[in-house]
Amino acid sequence: MHEIECSLLRPPKIKATVSPEVDAEVTEDMVRTLAASQHAPTAHHYGRAMNSVESPRDKATIAVTAGRPERVPDAPLNTPIVPASAFVAGGPTEYAREGGLTIAAFEELLAALEGTPDSTPAIAVAFSSGMAAADAVLDTVPIGGRVIAPTTTYTGVAVRLRELRDRGAIDLNLVDITNTDAVIAATESGADLLWLESPTNPLLEQADLPTLLAQARDAGIRTVVDNTFATPILQQPLHLGADIVLHSATKGLSGHSDLLLGALVTTDDQLAETLRTRRILLGAAPSAFDAFLATRGMRTLAVRMAKAHASAAYLAEQLSAEPTVSRVRVFGSMLTMEFGGDADRAQRVCEATRIWVHATSLGGVESSLERRRRWPLEADHVPEDLVRASVGIEDPEDLWRDLARAIKES
Repeated sequence: MHEIECSLLRPPKIKATVSPEVDAEVTEDMVRTLAASQHAPTAHHYGRAMNSVESPRDKATIAVTAGRPERVPDAPLNTPIVPASAFVAGGPTEYAREGGLTIAAFEELLAALEGTPDSTPAIAVAFSSGMAAADAVLDTVPIGGRVIAPTTTYTGVAVRLRELRDRGAIDLNLVDITNTDAVIAATESGADLLWLESPTNPLLEQADLPTLLAQARDAGIRTVVDNTFATPILQQPLHLGADIVLHSATKGLSGHSDLLLGALVTTDDQLAETLRTRRILLGAAPSAFDAFLATRGMRTLAVRMAKAHASAAYLAEQLSAEPTVSRVRVFGSMLTMEFGGDADRAQRVCEATRIWVHATSLGGVESSLERRRRWPLEADHVPEDLVRASVGIEDPEDLWRDLARAIKES
């Protein structure tokens, strides 16, 4: 079945009338001028990060400044929540599945964080959840197409990949992404999609992204990198050669455990349009309220991550000296600990903490932990005694005292 383009699902975008002497391509300034003349919002860039000579380069500055309304007298500093399903005809949105001002602000902010002023502008497309974003990417794979994916990945993605394989929708090749040679060998026979997650969930394994992305590009294989754990603060896969970057904005990006939201980011205009089409046809539009909350949370992304990263490193050092802890891994704000194969003890530790929250998900301002194999669908090769911990912004000494007591009492 041929891809249904967005242009078939909505009226054409507004075009400026130009004289024959002027090139027919409509510039950004022309669109802004026309929108202003029709009293339409001028901050809607369809999720594109706008580049200029004055664009900030530091991620902390970008997190605060991008995705704001135009600075005109009495304009709000924040893009407001627009709870509308339909819009007056003549503008770029028309219907909520297309997005809207609140969603566009989130998309513009994320695109700016994943891009740089020196590169091709990134384009972000928001979805109702991380899994909705993931499914949109998988929906671009042709029936029977070959997908190369990690043996260790987010449980929801792993289950979805197996489901598609079992239905005959895809040919699935699972590989250990820490084995660069094995991944390269898998790409040599061709594929439609290389799915990468680095670091992996929950083992925090890391892939050689520059090498693997370059190999996939040479082989003509589309690539997607799940950047949820690293966030744009630690890693920008687009600059390493990725075609698509995936985020579960539910987690570290928004940082407050109070919403569901996903996003895809690319520098390819046509691919962005295809992904936006998938959002429309799959019914995966995000809510304006969740987009507003995510944008507000992302304003403090850099400072939250700096605090959490420092605390995680400190906690990993303390855990490494704990005799009952057999292995510690750490990446950014995430760490894992194992208890010498004693799954019961690992479970008791999770249940005994008072400051740490025993809960799934991650990336919030509150520190949380869980034994991942308590979930029946978790991968069999994840150790039974592995505890995944997400470090928040609490005082690290308080976190360590609470964790040390729980370990001692368990």
